[in-house]
Amino acid sequence: MKKLVYSGWILTITLLACQSKKAEPSKNFISVLALIQKEVAMVDTSLFQIVKTITFDSTRTDTSYIAREDFKNEAKDFLEIPDLADPKVAKRYKDDSPMYDQSLGRVIFKYIPIDPDKEEVKSQEFLATPVPGADAKINNVIIIREISNRDSFLQKKLLWQMNRSFQIVTTSQKPGKPEVTTVTKVAWNEDPYQ
Repeated sequence: MKKLVYSGWILTITLLACQSKKAEPSKNFISVLALIQKEVAMVDTSLFQIVKTITFDSTRTDTSYIAREDFKNEAKDFLEIPDLADPKVAKRYKDDSPMYDQSLGRVIFKYIPIDPDKEEVKSQEFLATPVPGADAKINNVIIIREISNRDSFLQKKLLWQMNRSFQIVTTSQKPGKPEVTTVTKVAWNEDPYQ
């Protein structure tokens, strides 16, 4: 009988504890990852000529063509970002209030981590053109990722221009060494030399 009373008491406490927790409101973030995945799939089946340009510390530039089947690998930095459509990931980020930039004619959406010290991705941002009576047209996606420890610093600034190109600016530094910056641009629907 004591076991039955004890079990009932634990069950009652558990139910009360569960009821007292407030359900977090769902966050309806736009999935930047889904946008990029859609673009990668489009380029993968297109007939675009894909040009990759790498600039090393503003002193040397290498240009090459890449095969469509290698495009996904080139875009891996974008495909590895946290998906804010996943509620487990979304709870670690907050919406930094959309704002309209009149000079650009674009709405800027920005998602930032609640605790920046615990997240590599410091921001996911996109610029969209308002379309009357329809969803906004997303033009650019900007992601900032930082990895810092006592031995080194690595920052990647990622820019995806929808239906055109992407660019990755990688800055790294090791103790006692100068900072190294590499700019990688992959273009498929624009003049890569602009």
